[in-house]
Order: sequence, then C-alpha cells, then structure tokens
Amino acid sequence: MTHFSPDSNLGLTSEQVEEKRRDGRQNTEPEKVTKTTGQILKDNICTLFNLFNVLIAVALALVGAWSNMLFILIIALNTLIGIVQEIHAKKLVDKLSLLSMPMAKVVRDGKLSEIPVYELVEEDVMELSGGNQVCSDSVILSGAVEVNESLLTGESDPIRKAAGDHLLSGSFIISGKCRACVEHVGMENYASKIAHEAKKLRGVHSELLSSMRKVTRFTGYLIPPLGILLFLEAFYLRGDPINHAVVSTAAGLLGMLPKGLVLLISISLAVGIIALSKKKVLVQELFALETLAHVDTLCLDKTGTLTEGKMQVEEVELTDIGRSMPFDEIIGSFLHYTDDNNATFQALQAHFAQKESFAPVQKIPFSSDRKWSAIAFEEFTFIIGAPERLAGPELGDHFEKELNAGKRILLAGITPEPVSPDKPLPEIHVLASIVISDPIRPNAAETLAYFQQEGVDLKLISGDNPVTVSALAAKAGFPDAGRFIDMSGVTEEADLEKAVQEYSIFGRVSPLQKKQIVQSLQKHGHSVAMTGDGVNDLLALREADCSIAIAEGSDAARQVSQVVLLNSDFSSLPSVLSEGRRVVNNITRVAGIFFVKTIYSVLLSIVCLLLNIPFPFVPIQITLIDLVIEGYPSFFMSFEPDSRKVSGRFLPSVMARALPNAISILVCFLVFLGVSPLLQISAEQSSILLYLLVGTVGIQAVFKASWPLNKLRVFLCSTMTVGFYAAVLLFHKLLQVSLPTTETLLLFAGFALLSFLIERGATALIQWIHRRRDAHKRATNTAR
Repeated sequence: MTHFSPDSNLGLTSEQVEEKRRDGRQNTEPEKVTKTTGQILKDNICTLFNLFNVLIAVALALVGAWSNMLFILIIALNTLIGIVQEIHAKKLVDKLSLLSMPMAKVVRDGKLSEIPVYELVEEDVMELSGGNQVCSDSVILSGAVEVNESLLTGESDPIRKAAGDHLLSGSFIISGKCRACVEHVGMENYASKIAHEAKKLRGVHSELLSSMRKVTRFTGYLIPPLGILLFLEAFYLRGDPINHAVVSTAAGLLGMLPKGLVLLISISLAVGIIALSKKKVLVQELFALETLAHVDTLCLDKTGTLTEGKMQVEEVELTDIGRSMPFDEIIGSFLHYTDDNNATFQALQAHFAQKESFAPVQKIPFSSDRKWSAIAFEEFTFIIGAPERLAGPELGDHFEKELNAGKRILLAGITPEPVSPDKPLPEIHVLASIVISDPIRPNAAETLAYFQQEGVDLKLISGDNPVTVSALAAKAGFPDAGRFIDMSGVTEEADLEKAVQEYSIFGRVSPLQKKQIVQSLQKHGHSVAMTGDGVNDLLALREADCSIAIAEGSDAARQVSQVVLLNSDFSSLPSVLSEGRRVVNNITRVAGIFFVKTIYSVLLSIVCLLLNIPFPFVPIQITLIDLVIEGYPSFFMSFEPDSRKVSGRFLPSVMARALPNAISILVCFLVFLGVSPLLQISAEQSSILLYLLVGTVGIQAVFKASWPLNKLRVFLCSTMTVGFYAAVLLFHKLLQVSLPTTETLLLFAGFALLSFLIERGATALIQWIHRRRDAHKRATNTAR
C-alpha cells in the first residue's frame, strides 16, 4: 500500500525516484519474448537424442572403437550450428522487441514524460488512457476509466473505475483517462503473483513440436531395451568379443535417431524469424511461423489494415437546430475535455478548434460496445457517435450516398435528459452530421489479391457501418465485397454461426462478437489468423490460432499478439504467410529422408534380434549416411522458397514418404538373407553389398523429396550421389568395408532394381489406402 497520496499534477521528484531505486522499489524489466542464452544452450545441448548419442559414444570409447566415434563430432557441430542460429535470431528479436516495448506516461517533477515500464517506481503517478496496459498495480487518483480484466479473470465485460478504485497489472484501459499512483512493483504485482497471467502465452500448439515429441518418446522407449537385448544376444548367445558386440549394437541404435531433423526444425524456424525481422516483423513466439503456415482464414480489422488509419473530417453539415446554437463552441468544449484519443477523435481535434466555453460535469468515454461518447455540461449533455445509436436505423439519402462511398458518418447532438453508460440513450436533438474519410492503403488491393490467389479465405470485421465497410472493401478489391451484414442485430448463437458461413464482411461488430466469429470459424475446422490494433480486438486476438498486431495500435494488441508488424504495413502479411509456409513445406518435404533410416534401423534391429544375427552395419557407416545423404541435401533444400498451401498433417505425411523406402530395405535384406547361402557370397562382400544398397535407397528418398527437380536440387542430388559412392571407394578402409567385386556389383544392381520396384509398389499401395480413406470420409460427411 502507498504511504501517502501524491499530487497527481506534481508526481514524485527526481530525488524521490532515485531514493526508491536505491531501495529496490522499482519495477522489474518485462520478460523477454525470447529464451535466455542459457536456455538456448540448455535446450540445444540437454536433449534426449544428445544423451543417447553421448552414452553410445562412451560405450564405443570404452572398447576403443575410436574410428566409429566420428558421429559425435557431427553431433557437436549440429548442436553448435543450432545454438549460433538461435542466438542470432534472439538478438534480432530482442532488438525489435525494444521498438514494441510498452511505455508508461508518468508525472515527475510536475512534468509528463514517457519511460519504459521497467523504470516505474513505487508511488509513481501514471497517466493511463484507452489502449494502455496497466503495467503495475495502482490506485486511481483522478479521472475515470473502463477496464478490461479478461486476461486476469476471464471476464470480458468492461469495469468502470474512478478515483479511489484499484487497477490490476495485466488489465487494459478500454476508454477514459485517469492518473493513478503505483502501489506495487516487480514480483509484488498481482499479475506476477499469478504467474504472469497478464502476458501468459498460450500453450504452444505446434504439430512439428508434438510430432518430434512423439518420435522422441517412441525412440526413448525403444532404444534402451533393444540396445540391452542386442548386446546381450551378441555377447552371450553368439559369443562375440565385447568390442564387436558394442560396435554392432551402437550402429543399430544410432540409426534409430533422426538427430539431424531436430536441428533442421530449429534452424528453419530461426532462419524464418531472422528473415521476417529484417522486414520489421517481430515474431514473439517461435512456433507462430508454423501456425501461420496452416492459416486458411484471415480476419482483418478494417482500420489500420485495409485503410491507413489516418482519418480526416471531410464535411460538416449542420441541422436547423445546430445552426441556431453555437455548435463550434459546444464541440470545441467537448474535444477540449474529452479523454478519448482514438483515430476518430484525433481527426475531430485536427478539424475543430478546442474551446473552454462550457464546463464539464460528467464524462462518458467512447467504447466499442456503446459506439458513442458524451460529456454532460451544466444545461445539456453533448453526444457524438454512430448514426443508428443517436437517430435510429433510418438514414437519409445524403447519408446513404456517403456510406456507399466508403465514408464514416458521425452524428453530434444534445439532450437535456441525463445520460447513463449502461442505459439506452434518450431522445437526441441532432446538431450536425460529420463525414470522415480514411484513405485505403495503396498496396491493399495487391495484398488482398495475393491472399485470394493463395486460397486464404478473407473476413473483414469492423465496428463501422457495414455499408461503409463494404464500399471501402470494394475499392480495395476485396473479394465478395457485396456480402455484408450488420451484426448489431445478431444476438443468437445460431444466427451468428450462420452469418459467419454466409458473409465475408461484418459491420457494427462488438468485441465479444469478434471473438465469437473466430471461434465459429475454428469450430468449422478453419485455422484462423486475426489482425488488430485496439483493445476491441483483444478477445479475438487471444482466441485466434495466430494473432497479428499493428505496431501503431494499442499496447494491449501488441502484448497479446504472436506477431507484430512494426512498420504497421498491411503489405507485410504476404511475407509472413509465405515464410511460415516455406518453413513447414520444406521441413515436411525433407523430414521423410531422416525417417527412412529411423524406420529401417528399428525393423532391421528387430529382425537381427529374432534371427540372432549381428546388425549389418557399424557406426561410422551410419555416420556417412547421416552426413552425405541426409544432412547435406536436406540442409540446403530447407532454405528454398516454397509458398504452397500446406496440406496434410506432418507426421503422417513424412511417414508415408519414408515407409516405402524403409520397407524396400527390409524386404531386400530378408531376400538377401534367404538367397545368400545359394550365392556363396563372402561376409565382406555381403557387407559392402548391403551398405551400398541402404545408401542407394537413401539416395532414392532424396530424389523423391527433390521432385520436381530444379537447378539447386539437381546439383544437390548429383553431388550427394557422387559424394557417397566416392567416399565408399576412397575411404573403404575407414568405413570397414571391402571394395565390391564385379559379381557383387552385378548382384547389387539387381537388388537396387528390386528395391526401387518395392518402393514404387509400397508408395502406390499407401496412396491407394489414402484415397480410399478420403473417399470414405467424404461419403460419411455427405451422409451426415
């Protein structure tokens, strides 16, 4: 609690501020949206895959199998690359976060200034207005505001607070203006005590992350028992020397780890964030890029996205009553004393001279729900707001003409009767109609056309008159601009659901309805992105799969959004969508390459265990495949542009790609085991034949992932193929294989052809199963 009530006009002195800082009574710096360097090091080094690799390396070291430990250098290099890329991305994001950091207006030494929120001290006097986030628990000294505490309580209804009332950190000012004394700082704040609920990011809903966790769990459960059984069988049942038993067991286990894929996902996301950072787009959640890639519906807030948000008064038409009264004096007094500061009121203040002719008695600030603002003077109350709220739904021909031209209409009027923010307005005597225009962004049409071409459904949501919104949308080239609805008359959930399916443009939308529109779209299986700039967008932004804020908007929108357009440029959105799709499409395409080895290593280990035979490869051979066939082409292909719409789920898609190649290796291995006694092939030639075969099938998987070929992919596939066979030829001693004889090469060619035919057949079978499943789903949906 405060020890005294400071003067709201003077605030603290510089000496008092310094004293409180020395005593540690200063706010803490906001939590960064990025991980700390320590967390990055921990997350890249302390992984289950790395643990398994280190344990395998230790086992190999204990038996002196030094040449087979080369893989640990690759693991170390992979980890280092991941750390460097993530730290680079962190630095860029932290730098951009400074531009988006919330600031606090404080009164010190009798002067109003702006400081970062972490410089607030106890008993500072803050000035808060619409759109500001309450960054410290405080008590109102003067003024009145409406507050949204939905991030703390879950309740979205605005709460009116006046002098003496408490404001909780993490809440947002919807409307009004006040000066408040800071009560708590740092961890004493209410939001801090409930684990930073105000800024709590939703749980990460990442298909990539959840898929890799499934793979990690699967291999984590499989590797220890398989490793123990393979070793015990080799050492006790077959009587292999301990070093041979460890080496063969290690090879089987190493093959099960898709270690390069984890690195690839981290690097791809980091590179995507770096690319967007250079375009002044701040990504506040790592996996927001992935979410963006799946977006099929984009909900746009009109003001500041489709339009420039630079409103100006074009025309003022007085009524007979307005001409008989000092209208300029009345509206001038209103604008002088009002606490409203949104774009509309800024346009009014730029047009009308502010006056002090009438003294205010009571203020009712503008809100998106009411759609009007009022100040009670001694003899009357002046009100300004939406025409349908002040004069009813019927508008004159002149109004209709302006609305159809995309203009906004405000009515200004007076009433002698008392006005309450919670009750319907009494009869209003209209003094004037005010026409306001908001220019369309020059590149809006091009941006909208991009989304339409990419198959992203667009919904335009606004608190304005739907006729105005529709007219502006038509000018900007918005698809289906004529399909609009006035949401002020939609009260039933069923009607809202129907409207969402039938219309593209929604006018007179309340903040709660914005959230309900997003929820309805999600209910029908859509992945929804929402753009916004104000407190009225807050609920919808929190609900959307991906939330995108305009930097010029309110603190509220920026703090809860996953992506912030720091240049407030709507035309940046195509880059954001394209970058997300590039990351997910490329990872999905190359991930199958990594899973081929994981699947066939598991299958071969089980076969070897059942037949009591050694795993056919050694760790250094697996390392060459990791490096040349998996890592090299996948790494470079992950940077390719690919803005195709994401289709299918990640893990089923990559498994469907990898399974045919893994099956072909398993079948060829079993066939080879069956025919090898007849062929009388030596153990050394068997080893090189099988190794060349798995390498060749891996190369087939890379070619499949590279289709259709382009110049880069041709280069990567060619150098990979030449590199693998050249490495086997040049370093066969290091790889612990013999050079193949002519007979072995002919036999290998036959098995390579067999593997190709099996892979093609398995692929065709999987595709047929998918088609049958999809047809069954369509038939089921039709029957419903």
